[in-house]
Amino acid sequence: MSVAILCSQKLKEYDFGPGHPFRSNRYKIFPEFLRKKLSKETNYQFLEAKPATDRDLSLICRKDYIDFNKKYFKARNLGQEIKGFSQYHSMDNFPLGRPGRLEIAARIIVGQAKLACDITQQERFNKAISLGGGMHHAKSSFGEGFCIYNDVAFAGKYLIEKYKLKRALILDTDAHCGNGTMEYFYQDARVLFIDLHQDPKTLYPGTGFINQIGEKKGRGYTINIPLPMFSGNNSYQLIFEELIEPVVKEFRPQIIIRNGGSDPHFADQLTQLGLTVKGFEMIGQKVRKLAEICQGKVIDMIGSGYDEKVLPASWLALICGLTGFKNKIKEPIPVPESLKRDSSVKEVEEVIAEVKSNLKNYWKCLR
Repeated sequence: MSVAILCSQKLKEYDFGPGHPFRSNRYKIFPEFLRKKLSKETNYQFLEAKPATDRDLSLICRKDYIDFNKKYFKARNLGQEIKGFSQYHSMDNFPLGRPGRLEIAARIIVGQAKLACDITQQERFNKAISLGGGMHHAKSSFGEGFCIYNDVAFAGKYLIEKYKLKRALILDTDAHCGNGTMEYFYQDARVLFIDLHQDPKTLYPGTGFINQIGEKKGRGYTINIPLPMFSGNNSYQLIFEELIEPVVKEFRPQIIIRNGGSDPHFADQLTQLGLTVKGFEMIGQKVRKLAEICQGKVIDMIGSGYDEKVLPASWLALICGLTGFKNKIKEPIPVPESLKRDSSVKEVEEVIAEVKSNLKNYWKCLR
């Protein structure tokens, strides 16, 4: 069965303007890199999704938020200003200059999540990769962290609502905590939310601590794993083997939704983690192996990363690891001597021990 890669030229509109960290050139650079690096015989297919409708967005957003976004971003594109931005967005979402059709592009990202759910559940593909996806900071009535609509949350909600799934895993490997996604499922035992991210004491959004484990029926189904600065490949591998793999095997998800791009790379400009390209490939491989539990079904959302030199290779490494596509991906930047040995492993072992202690009453495998 071939792999679906969801992408659209219209995503170039997802751009907050000159001088902003999130620019749209990633949507041009990466598809070109992918086509160049993967042979024509490689078993993948590009698909284009329709933008999410208001009805689609109502699954994850309040009506006033949807209405404001439509009105505001359309007006800004015409050079007009509408009051109320700070009520619905943090200033890191403020567009610099005329933003183009940014809100339509945000709908396309959610549309890709919807299409990914449909094609995996209808068994047209068992793996669907949404380029530009992973807008994990957005909430039901507030946009932040360069995110307007949360496609990760949409996928989880849509799979539960339409396809009646009882167990879905969301695995967030972005360098930042997926605070928006966490909020959507904090009281829901049908979604196991596991989030590896840089220690929130040292990075936006300042949440995602070990003691945040869910509430009510969802207690124990949110697992935050805050990583010490400069955590590298060995640290990530240890976390998969000691925490993620045993818990996921016990949970037995019907599908895996993974999100996160290249921002845990050691050269990323907004974060301070220590993954190399081989580390991203390892993450993909680990997810592919875990997906054997759910007949190989994975929805993968890849959008983040703030260094153009490392983004293409890191994204491709994630895809090759997940799919098993063969490709020799070179590290685009020499690994600093200080990072060739993962000095964070001992601290990570302490984090793992604390996570196990907090969650041992909810998961037999952690006792």
